[in-house]
Amino acid sequence: MTETTICKNCNIETASEYCPNCGQRTSIHKVTFSETFQDVINGMFSLDAPLWMTLKTLVVNPGKLFRDFLSGKRKTYYKPVSFFILTTIVFVLTKSLLNYDPMQNIAQVQHDSVNAKLLNSAGVYMAKNINNIIFSFVFAFALMLKVFFYKSYSLAEYLAVSFYVVGFYTLITTIYMIGLKFANPEYKSLPFLLMFVYVVYALISFFQKRNLTAILKMILVYIFAMVLYIIIGYGISFLIVWLKSV
Repeated sequence: MTETTICKNCNIETASEYCPNCGQRTSIHKVTFSETFQDVINGMFSLDAPLWMTLKTLVVNPGKLFRDFLSGKRKTYYKPVSFFILTTIVFVLTKSLLNYDPMQNIAQVQHDSVNAKLLNSAGVYMAKNINNIIFSFVFAFALMLKVFFYKSYSLAEYLAVSFYVVGFYTLITTIYMIGLKFANPEYKSLPFLLMFVYVVYALISFFQKRNLTAILKMILVYIFAMVLYIIIGYGISFLIVWLKSV
């Protein structure tokens, strides 16, 4: 007798390697690093991918998206790595078209010492090349999720969640950048506040925990991830600026 299995995406019973109903591979297991980065190669920007469903669910119920994807519903949503890269490309193109300078209207402090100049230049470099450095925030956020919620999922699974969260943040930043360009440029720190609110909201939706201890851990995830991201990003920026000055 032919062995049958249940498709984790649409719950149809099948004996095939691929589900005849939705086309998803039936041998779906836990999220792994190899599978996550394989998304970059396999159909990264497929127009058939349900992008709008992904965006809608990230707004309305992000936790459902995370749980569905990690449980095996890989055809239902846009892949996390692809989503992150797509939003980053949109950010870069928008920034280029608007000719947006994140350092505009910010007074540059003059430093006399070489070290002080390097430190200041590293900060400027990080601000202007945030689209290249934001990748480090993905790993920082996933690592902090594993530290504070280590029993729930693996690091690779948290990395998939992190790609979704940071990709959505990049999209928010892109929209807000348009507002800063044509409206009031004084509130540059607002995206960080919006990100903080969204992270707590998304993690409450994901873990389905509303007690004080869980919410405190979610807040610490964001704070420590942001600190780690700044350390890594600033370190990379300083190294690049230093190498250019040698």
